[in-house]
Amino acid sequence: MEANLLERMKEQLLRHEGLRLKPYRCTAGKLTIGVGRNLDDCGITQKEAYLLLEGDILQCERQILAEIPKIYLQIDEVRKSVLLNMCFNMGIKGLLSFKNTLAFIEAGDWERAANNMLASKWAKQVGRRAIELPELMRKGK
Repeated sequence: MEANLLERMKEQLLRHEGLRLKPYRCTAGKLTIGVGRNLDDCGITQKEAYLLLEGDILQCERQILAEIPKIYLQIDEVRKSVLLNMCFNMGIKGLLSFKNTLAFIEAGDWERAANNMLASKWAKQVGRRAIELPELMRKGK
């Protein structure tokens, strides 16, 4: 498609469909998002899913850096991945509710941090994630 035609179509469809950043039901009752993307019939592509995932991971890191930068910046990449995973799973408020775990992480007490994760209600709810993440926290690099 020619660039001019693509731009024309974007402008037209934005005008006609509008832009909605949260899912809604269109007049035909279809679950829709963005600029008229029919999720019921079309869904999203794998490329779009990975783009959303990357944005969500970056958003988690921004939230963690805003709330607990001292902890996050002092730990290795493996342990950062644990905090990012937990933030992705529970949101920043959920992650911040792990006050004892975060205190153990800040102190470099990986064993107690991992054990505290395992003793939580979260661990009973997340299946395999609760096996892998505490082990990563315990061992690090």
